[in-house]
Amino acid sequence: MDATNPATGEQIESYEEHSASDVDDALDGAADAFEDWRDRPLRERTGLLADAAEVLRENRDDYAETMTREMGKPISQARDEVEKCAWACDHYAEHASEYLAPEGHPSPPEAEVRTVYEPLGPVLAVMPWNFPFWQVFRFAAPYLTAGNVGLLKHASNVPECAIAIEEVFEEAGYPDDVFQSLLVGSDLVDGILEDDRVRAATLTGSGPAGRSVASTAGEQLKKTVLELGGSDPFVVLDDADVAAAAETGAWARNLNSGQSCIAAKRFVVHTDVYDEFLDRFVEEVESLTVGDPMDEDTDVGPQAREGLLEDLHEQVSESVDAGAEVLTGGEPMDREGAFYPPTVLVDVPEGCPADSEEVFGPAAAVYEVDDEAAAIEKANDTEFGLGASVWTEDRDRGERVARRIDAGCTYVNQLVKSDPRVPFGGVKDSGYGRELSGAGIREFVNRKTVWVE
Repeated sequence: MDATNPATGEQIESYEEHSASDVDDALDGAADAFEDWRDRPLRERTGLLADAAEVLRENRDDYAETMTREMGKPISQARDEVEKCAWACDHYAEHASEYLAPEGHPSPPEAEVRTVYEPLGPVLAVMPWNFPFWQVFRFAAPYLTAGNVGLLKHASNVPECAIAIEEVFEEAGYPDDVFQSLLVGSDLVDGILEDDRVRAATLTGSGPAGRSVASTAGEQLKKTVLELGGSDPFVVLDDADVAAAAETGAWARNLNSGQSCIAAKRFVVHTDVYDEFLDRFVEEVESLTVGDPMDEDTDVGPQAREGLLEDLHEQVSESVDAGAEVLTGGEPMDREGAFYPPTVLVDVPEGCPADSEEVFGPAAAVYEVDDEAAAIEKANDTEFGLGASVWTEDRDRGERVARRIDAGCTYVNQLVKSDPRVPFGGVKDSGYGRELSGAGIREFVNRKTVWVE
């Protein structure tokens, strides 16, 4: 399993993959660890999670550099990601007891009826490379604290991140095998899912990967949570603060070098402000600094792999061939590394890749619509339903429009983000289930009714 720096194309390190025998040993360890971990007092589990937050903060710069080396995230954004992971740990350390508190129900006078939340067992997490720490802690912080144990199958291009995350829990004092990283390829995932020692699975990734995990887990009647792709609309209405929308929109499309499921990808703009927004948006996009991700001034780094750059450019090229116009960017940069410039497309034809597919890189499609109804219709004209952003000076109007967009989360006058305080997840082809907040920690528990009479 090779780690390659996408900014230079140089191999960083090579890691030996775990064998089938190694995986079997890990599953044995997870099953044994669960029997003890599930009975640890919640206060002990939250205390260890608070310690994990401190480990993250103490090693922030090292972890950030690991991310940047392996997948090209600009270093300032990598440090922010580590801080966000620590925040998630803090959140569940503080609120898990509230989220998992038994819930009472109406009952006869002589009875007491409650729902209690009990862990399921070992949970397999299949995680992506784009937010290599945050995606993992988004599942690990709540699920481990609920009493489950974790098995991480991380993306194959970030093995050092996978190892580092396992070490976070070790340094925080977690018992052996409560969290393990499996350095394995995708070919072993089905076998792990089918194993009786694994009780549930969560995946963040592509639609095909999600369908595969859901199918295998479904045959075994195992619970899954899927967070899949997105083609989020960014709706700018006629009464929007255009300057703010353009500034935030440029960042919402190009954060993490455009490699985010919840990035703004389709910009749906009312005709009354279309020209002004487009001028400002292109100006903001062109002001972003593309460069060495280790440089503090870099806004946009390389794509995480050369193949991903090629896929992105193919989508852009096919869209142009279909009739789209490039206002800025549109060609791989003539430099070492997998760099693609922030790109803006207009006159995007219906059904071309930029219109109908998830574009996982710094390329934005901008549409002009005549009115609010047309904006909503275009926003919903996608198989995806992860997030959406609506821009208007009228907060009531913003909420009304947001509620009519088919998405798991909608933000008014703000970019879409995941936040440990609120549920996160999608609808339609963007998956099902919820992560974060109380909803997230209760995804992988047995909601057991206890009737005492």
